[in-house]
Order: sequence, then C-alpha cells, then structure tokens
Amino acid sequence: MNIILTENRWLVVVGAIMIQLALGAIYAWSVFTKIITDPSGLYQFSAREAALIFSAGLATFAFVMILAGRLQALYGPRKIAILGGILLGAGYMMGGFFGSTFFMQFLFIGVFGGAGIGFAYVVPIAVGVKWFPDKKGMITGLAVAGFGFGATIWVKMADSWFGGLLNTVSLFDLSNVQSVFLIYGIIFTALVLLGSLVMVNPPEGYVPAGWSTHSNEHTQGESMNLSSYEMLRTHQFYLIWMTFIFSALSGLMVIYCIRLFGTDALAYHNVNNPGLVAGTAMAWYAIFNGLGRIVWGVVSDKIGRRITIIILTAIQGIIMFMVYHVFIVYASEFGFIISASIIGFNFGGNFALFPAITADYFGNKNVGTNYGWVFSAYGIAGIVGPYLAGYFKDSAQSTTDPSVWMVPFIIAGVSCIMGSIIMVKCKPIVLKNKIKNIKNNPVFSSTN
Repeated sequence: MNIILTENRWLVVVGAIMIQLALGAIYAWSVFTKIITDPSGLYQFSAREAALIFSAGLATFAFVMILAGRLQALYGPRKIAILGGILLGAGYMMGGFFGSTFFMQFLFIGVFGGAGIGFAYVVPIAVGVKWFPDKKGMITGLAVAGFGFGATIWVKMADSWFGGLLNTVSLFDLSNVQSVFLIYGIIFTALVLLGSLVMVNPPEGYVPAGWSTHSNEHTQGESMNLSSYEMLRTHQFYLIWMTFIFSALSGLMVIYCIRLFGTDALAYHNVNNPGLVAGTAMAWYAIFNGLGRIVWGVVSDKIGRRITIIILTAIQGIIMFMVYHVFIVYASEFGFIISASIIGFNFGGNFALFPAITADYFGNKNVGTNYGWVFSAYGIAGIVGPYLAGYFKDSAQSTTDPSVWMVPFIIAGVSCIMGSIIMVKCKPIVLKNKIKNIKNNPVFSSTN
C-alpha cells in the first residue's frame, strides 16, 4: 500500500473524505431535535436533554481523541480507524433498536457514537499531515471537509431528499427517528471501513518530490518534534487551547440551536414554512462549514496559521453580535440562510487551522497524539455551548418570542473576540537558531 500511495498520495485524501463523511453525523443532530422535543410526541425530551445527548457526543468525541492519538501511534492508523467505524456504526444501530428513552439515546448516540467519531477522526488528520508536509493547511482542510459535507447529506436524507427518511421509513416497527438511526449506522460503518484501507503512514523519512523543508512559522515543526509531555509544558499550547474553546463554543451552540432559533424567529415574523426554511439553513450551514475548512486552510498556507485564526475569530465574533440583532429586526428567509452560511463557513475553518497549527508549533511526528490534547478544547466547548442554548430556551419555554436567544448569541460573540485577542499573544515557540537550545532545556528533558 505504501508503494501505491507514494505514487499517488491523493488517495489518502479520498479515504479521509469517506471517513469524515460518516463522522459528520454528529452535526446533523438538529434534524432530530424538533421531533424528540415535541411535547405531544413520542419522546417528549426537554431542550436541555436533547442538548445533553449532543454534548455527550461532542465531549466523548473530543476526549477519546487523546486516547486515539496514542493508540494509532502504537498500533497503526488503519486499525484505529476501523475501531472507530465499528463503534460509530454500532452506536447508531443500537440507538435504532433501543433508543426510545433519553438514557438510551444518551448512551448509544452520545457516548458510543461520540467515541467512534473520536477514534476515527484523528486518523485522517495525522496521516494526511505526514503525507502532505508541504500543504498542511490545505490538506487538513480537505481531510476534514467531509465532516461538514457529511452533515448536509445526513440532514437532507432525513429531512427532505426523496420525501425524507423521517417521513417515509419505519423499520421493524420502530419510530421514524430510530429507523433513521439504524439506517445511518449501517452506512457509517461501511464508509469508515472503506476509507480506512488507505490510512497508512508514509515510509520513514518520506519527503514529497520537489519539496524541501525550510524554517519559518509554517514549518518549524519539521525540525522540532515535541512529545505531548513536552507540548503541555509550553504556554503556546494553553493559548491555542483556550482560543479553540472560545471559537468552538459559538459554532457548537449554533449547530445545536439553529433550527429551534430559526423556527422561533421566522414564525414570530410570520414567514411561511419556518421549519422548512430552518432546515434549509441547516443544510447550507453544513455545506459552508465544509467549504470553510478548505478555504481557510488554503489561506493559512499563504499568510500563516496564527494570523488566519486571529482574523477568523474576530469576524465570527462580529457576525455573532449581528446575526441575532439584525435578523430579529429584519427577519427574512434569505437573511437567515445567509447568516447561517457565514457562521458555518467561519466555524469550519477551525478544523483545518488548529490541527495545522499544532503541527506547525509542535511537529508533524506526534501530531496525532498532540492534536488529541488540543482538541479536548472542543469537548469543553461542546458541553458549554449547546447547554447554554438549551438552558435559555427551557427557561422561557412558555413564550415563542425569539428574544430568549439573545443572551446565548451575545456570549458566543464575546467568546470569539476573546479568542482573537488571546491568539495575538501566541507567537511561535522558537526561532530557527534557538531550536537546539530549547530542546536542551530541562523542561524538555523527557524522551519523545
């Protein structure tokens, strides 16, 4: 397989996209929230319970990545990707058969499904960076773009394509939600297993034809590969980690509440078919989420990862302040879809930029393990962001006034601006002439 990939390393990207298409399932959660929170429906979950299932998936996903990074270094990336695919598929299939209660959906969709995503997610990133050290921003963007595009596919398949699976399918006398879980579990398993076939590391010392390393902010990691133990003793790690928390919190809050907020706001302004419009906005959010991963990754290869993150988080903060106030005053179908698309585009960029800056600052060799630690920020954001939205919604459940969403959007905007400010202070660890001195420092005395 190494010989085949050496001749055409882009096959790694194809496999990565297949895996990430399945993993994007977690971003499709909003398509189920309206049904499971219907007070007269089968499930009758509260908004907070629906948020907790989503948060469990995000948090498990993030913290399992730390373990997955270590395991893929020990046992090889392909085996860990396969493990992730089996866990993800089994979680959704079990959620299909047994997910009639909050606890069972929390366990199978949230915990099992989230763990499967965590094991599989790190593999395409770690493998891709090693095969493409010359295009880290672009390749991490492409590798994870499938995550955003996958969410679009699963939302539209459940909601509207060919009548929508939620409207047309009932397997084994299961409800519509559980039937879709079962179908998706089978599809997710197949996609990840196929993509894992090309998840192998390049030969030791591999360098792309016509490329040589050069020392600057983008490639200093080529000369300095820090272990996780060493990375965790740098202030740069904590600055990157905090920025990721603040940036991800806003995007994850919107992913959870976009359909609920959109339905409330559009209905308040008497827009026709508010639920359908909100579902369309979800799909465009996911499409632009995928595009943002590629575009921001390419931009960062040109102007630098740190500068790109500063710009992205600042723009996202401004948009968060605007989207609530402007939309509530000038509500329209077109305006809501545009707002959702911009937020998705910016949020998607995080998932190209943070793995790339992890490789830039701490090295390519241990990027799978190191990014697991950085990505734990996403787990924290995944708990706080959706819970904020669910809390404020539940606290005002007696009213349909969309003003209940104002505080969560303000919090999200402030958090993005804080992330931008923090990143201004996050300079590269070393200059080219100081690498040896840093490595000889007692702080970095542990072995890789």
